[in-house]
Amino acid sequence: MTKNIYVGNLPFSTDDQELENVFAEYGEISSAKVIKDRFTNRSRGFGFVEMENEEEADKAIEELNGSSLEGRTLKVDEAKPKRR
Repeated sequence: MTKNIYVGNLPFSTDDQELENVFAEYGEISSAKVIKDRFTNRSRGFGFVEMENEEEADKAIEELNGSSLEGRTLKVDEAKPKRR
């Protein structure tokens, strides 16, 4: 079962591929997406990663939450369902 992970406080220079690379050492990635502003196409500083294996996802969350990427402290947690 896939697990969706929220990644906040990303450096604005981070792209989808770099986000995927950060998580790839923990297991198989289904998708990695940095969210961009629809008008400027610049990163909004957060993204989402889907991982195939729930145990690998839990380990990635545990180890990456509070870690540093380009001088910014990442906030990594299980994604909550989208609000309406």
